Amino acid sequence: MGLRKKHRDAEVSTDSLNDIMFFLLLFFLILSTMVSPNSIKVNLPKSDSNVAIENRKKPIHIAITKDKKYYVNSTEVAQANMEAEIAKLAATQTEPVVLMHLDKELSIQDEIDIMTICYKLKCKTVLATAPTNK
Repeated sequence: MGLRKKHRDAEVSTDSLNDIMFFLLLFFLILSTMVSPNSIKVNLPKSDSNVAIENRKKPIHIAITKDKKYYVNSTEVAQANMEAEIAKLAATQTEPVVLMHLDKELSIQDEIDIMTICYKLKCKTVLATAPTNK
């Protein structure tokens, strides 16, 4: 007689693993909402609203109109002299900040030109935008 043993591969049933993971997730979710964190009460400082704060950092305002007129702190400057004018104003500050007011009809290249000058002079640049009318 030819009796053979049937060879079976060992298997691990993972059918109930999804249920276990769901219950663990639910348990930790409920537990995290019930636990209140330990906190330390801090006495915050009080201030007087009559005390004036002096801000010595004044940004350098650069404006470019749609007809490509350049202004530095409300003074019209030729495009060729922009770098020298910004450098002169930036030398008086430790961390100069340039605030750019650009017309919306200008190309992105006009913004990049100013940003390149500011990068050379190690100035931070901020692009000012006009509020939208709703």
